Amino acid sequence: MSAPPSKLRERVRRLPGMERLLPALGGLPPAYLVGGAVRDLLLGGHPVDIDIAIEGDARSTARTLADRMGGSAREYERFGTADVNVGGQTLHLVTTREESYGTPGELPRVAQASLAEDLRRRDFTVNAMAIGLTGDDLGHLYDPHGGLGDLEAKTIRVMHDRSFVDDPTRLLRAVRYATRLGFSLEPETERLAREAVAGDALATVSGARIRDELMDLLRETEAPAGVELLRDLEIHTALHPELDPDPDLVASAALGATAIGADRGVSALAALVESAPEKLDLWLADLSLPADERDAASRAARVADRIAQALREREHAPSELRALLGREPLEALALALALRAPAEPILRWVTDLRGVGLEISGDDLLAAGVPEGPALGRALEETLRRKLDGLVSGREQELETALQLAREHAQ
Repeated sequence: MSAPPSKLRERVRRLPGMERLLPALGGLPPAYLVGGAVRDLLLGGHPVDIDIAIEGDARSTARTLADRMGGSAREYERFGTADVNVGGQTLHLVTTREESYGTPGELPRVAQASLAEDLRRRDFTVNAMAIGLTGDDLGHLYDPHGGLGDLEAKTIRVMHDRSFVDDPTRLLRAVRYATRLGFSLEPETERLAREAVAGDALATVSGARIRDELMDLLRETEAPAGVELLRDLEIHTALHPELDPDPDLVASAALGATAIGADRGVSALAALVESAPEKLDLWLADLSLPADERDAASRAARVADRIAQALREREHAPSELRALLGREPLEALALALALRAPAEPILRWVTDLRGVGLEISGDDLLAAGVPEGPALGRALEETLRRKLDGLVSGREQELETALQLAREHAQ
């Protein structure tokens, strides 16, 4: 896995956007590729996020780079970071810094520092490496904490003994990296993780920060293995005593989501809380999810089993499928599939029936003399049911049927 600077130089040059970035860095403060991009590059992968540490003012450097590359810069004052967008690609710049924590779980206080200090503050050794990007330093690997050795050993190791106490979200991040990379926790790191969990470290972190790490984990391809590791480390009950996630159910919900176009992460979250949705509803709210994701996960966890049972009992006409499934989020259908609902009616609803609508509208009925009122809506609804069941087709037949039904409902 170890590569000489010449080979790393070539790997760096082949990264998207480097043909513009490297020349633009000329005369600017020293710059380094850092974080996951270095890890993935050393593993032979293709980094998606390009994070660049600047030994100097990252925001000023970002403005200069945006000007030289014909892009735009967006600055963030709190941590001295900036994004440079060029041709649809975003480069993330950060001033090399050191961090200190006043109390466990809070966001760190930061101060400008050297590259060595910046690497020391990071979460795991495999993320605490850098590759030079400027001048003769291009392709030089900085690895002061043995990250390359841990990559070769397929090990996740924290940087210091207080890592999980200072920032308990690293517990979830350790699970995510171990899951994504197929690595294991180094024994002392595992001991520290269990100690932090037992000490209720996660209680010091806001729901929003838990959400970010948890949803990143649940959207991983290997999320079920991550859920197994959560259980092994007892992180699940530290998040909430009623959490009792089934890794197989999470796996099946994610597969179901892929099959029908639901959100994989939200479907997996619904599977996570399916065993006790009412007791976990406030916990879901505390995660500060976007309202549509929170509502979809909560609703899916409550109704998926009922949907699965109903579909197993008998076959349903298309209009009955609409009555059963039409108001439910796709994530509820994904979870229903995971709970052994027959696939055919759900796939039929999603692919063939969900998009069926009438060619007429309420305006057509009003124009034909139907007065405004409940009868108009009921007539349109019944006409759509008949269309789904193949009893009505074409605009003319729809209008004739709806007018007849409206008159009947008005009597």
